[in-house]
Amino acid sequence: MIQEEIILKKIYLVREQKVMFDRDLAELYGIDNKRLKEAVRRNISRFPADFMFELTQEELSYWRSQFGTSNREKMGLRIPPFAFTEHGVLMLASVLNSERAILVNIQIVRVFTRMRRLMETHTEILRKLELIEKKDVEQDQQILLLFEYLRQMEQSRQQQEEQENRKRIGYRLQEKNSRT
Repeated sequence: MIQEEIILKKIYLVREQKVMFDRDLAELYGIDNKRLKEAVRRNISRFPADFMFELTQEELSYWRSQFGTSNREKMGLRIPPFAFTEHGVLMLASVLNSERAILVNIQIVRVFTRMRRLMETHTEILRKLELIEKKDVEQDQQILLLFEYLRQMEQSRQQQEEQENRKRIGYRLQEKNSRT
């Protein structure tokens, strides 16, 4: 049995997809990478673009630069590797048709499934946080609106007070005292 940590370290994010490279899968299956690629090429119709793709030279250069190593041979990446999605890894088991490939694939699929569950959990938590934040923003807006109403009421009260307390100008009518 292969430890999950080993499999996890061999899963990369390329083109916004979780993938495993041919060389890593060949190592896990205990076969030569050249044989794995031959088997895939013989059965290429089983690997549509959403199952497997080959990295471009640009992607390969960028990926290599992320490791900061000058020894390209050590990384085993002289030519662009095949990148297999979860479905591509499943298809490999049928192409390779060995007992070890089947057992390794079962472990890999379990790791992918566990990763998906974790992502769903995190997505749900993020969604709930967004709802809380949205409610906070709505409440903040309502509180600001309430303060604006209070400010307007205070201004209106002050204007009314000023109106009542201001000095009157103009003619005053005097009341006539009646002397009879």
